[in-house]
Amino acid sequence: MSASEENKGPVSQNLRFVYSRVDWITPMCLLMLGIISICFIYSAQIYSGGKQWQMQLVWLTAGGFFYLGISSMNYKILLEKGHLVYILGIVALLLVMTPIGFEKYGSRRWIDLGILRVQPTEAAKIGTLILCASILARSKIGTLRESLSPLGKVLVATALPIVLIFLQPDLGSTLVFPPMVFTLLFLAKIPLRFFAIVVAIIVPVLGMITVDMYRFQKHLETTDQTPLQNLHGRNGYEKHSWVPLQDYQRNRILAFVAPDIADPQGIGVNWNRAQSLIAVGSGGFSGKGLGQSTQAKLGYLPSSVAHNDFIYSVLAEEKGFLGGAFVLLLLAAVVGNGFRIAGQARDRFGMLLATGISVIFMIHIFINIGMTLGIAPITGLPLPMLSYGGSFVISCCILQGLLQSIYRFRKDFS
Repeated sequence: MSASEENKGPVSQNLRFVYSRVDWITPMCLLMLGIISICFIYSAQIYSGGKQWQMQLVWLTAGGFFYLGISSMNYKILLEKGHLVYILGIVALLLVMTPIGFEKYGSRRWIDLGILRVQPTEAAKIGTLILCASILARSKIGTLRESLSPLGKVLVATALPIVLIFLQPDLGSTLVFPPMVFTLLFLAKIPLRFFAIVVAIIVPVLGMITVDMYRFQKHLETTDQTPLQNLHGRNGYEKHSWVPLQDYQRNRILAFVAPDIADPQGIGVNWNRAQSLIAVGSGGFSGKGLGQSTQAKLGYLPSSVAHNDFIYSVLAEEKGFLGGAFVLLLLAAVVGNGFRIAGQARDRFGMLLATGISVIFMIHIFINIGMTLGIAPITGLPLPMLSYGGSFVISCCILQGLLQSIYRFRKDFS
């Protein structure tokens, strides 16, 4: 063997070692989703002159650096330091209520830092996941009585951000927490008796909401409001209700379960849903072509939502069934690969963390695409890596960076 071949030996071995420690499936899918995001945000705003696609490129680039930094960090550090991330998220949520909090469309969800606005809900989501996974990984789980201490800690840690986010108000983001936490509790082997108790509590709560929605419907009928008058929920019902929902939230629920009652003409609260269905349906099998979305171009799909909450509608109209299916395949690969990494994790904390990340993505994907197809209520949850938004894009990259870290450092437990 020559000297040059001998010198190449250690380098080649190091490259193979690094390659074996990196999961390439998710990064490739995220890269493709990022490129698609920029293309269709540009397309959604091509006729209105919007420049958000440029900022999306900035956020994706920043998210890439976050991804690389987090993935190179051993995730086990968070097992003992997770409470610091959680505290940071809670403090950020509290700052929303201070003078630096920014209000838009009747909701106070952002922190105004001058040069940019940050949505602290994303930090709270990450912090809650890490803290709950840490608590359950370090606790002894036995009978329900023996599990009361970690169970109480997890429920309190989850309830605090939910309450703070609900007060903004942001009902959509609160929907992410319960499935994530209950999945972690189930995997931690919390006794099934606990879940039976939860179901016994949820059923009457849903019954209360159903009765409240019926009363809300009757209120709309007696006040004889038009769909446009009722669009923003300024009808005074919430002052007389004992259910802590804003009227605009009731409008969205009613528009989902009974669109013909909430907005029979489709010109009020049901407008976005109806226009989204038209966009998706008119795309056909192969779509109208990039930049040819008539719903976005003519303003039927409002410019305020076409590039974020309803980006999938624009994509489906311009690239049809084939484009929509391809994006779904990429998103499914990201979620499925996350569950695969969870199954390969050699420690309890890594398994819980990876599963929680995958559940968060799955909820966002199901609700966002579901609302564009009319099978889920409109909640404002963005589509991972596609919808416009700096805080959300960076949080997605951080979460996926954690998944990469779990994959890379899993062999340390062998």
